[in-house]
Amino acid sequence: MADQAGSSSSHLEIHLEQEDDFDLIYGADSGWVEARTHCDHLASLSSDLAHIPTPNSSCNRCQHPSENWLCLCCKDVLCSRFVNKHMLEHYKQTTHSIALSYSDLSVWCFACDSYLDAQVIQQLRPAHETAYILKFGEAPPFRTSESSQMEDKDVKDTPTGS
Repeated sequence: MADQAGSSSSHLEIHLEQEDDFDLIYGADSGWVEARTHCDHLASLSSDLAHIPTPNSSCNRCQHPSENWLCLCCKDVLCSRFVNKHMLEHYKQTTHSIALSYSDLSVWCFACDSYLDAQVIQQLRPAHETAYILKFGEAPPFRTSESSQMEDKDVKDTPTGS
């Protein structure tokens, strides 16, 4: 009986450790950020995001060669807040709020203070896909869950021949 109590106690400890691991990996302390799938500032985007400067472009103000962002409103290339903060200054001066990082191809909305999901928000796809092709020489992969959702939608939208 003492063995049973000991084994159930150790089972509980293992379960608690697994929960702690889960919280560390996926919880608020993990640093994981969920990108938004909607933004109220998309109307300010440039009308031609399929033609953008290359990802190796330097900051237009200080010529810094890395950590640069592309303003998706006017297509100006400016350095990050970790360099000389020229993109942040640009936002404050112009209210151009949406920018694409040439470092990791993430999209940030300064007004929302949030990352935006460029694979879900259709207006952001041309800039994201073009930047990806320019940076890596191939089209970006689609997310598996997104692809299956699109396939499910296509199946539902396909008329049945009754």
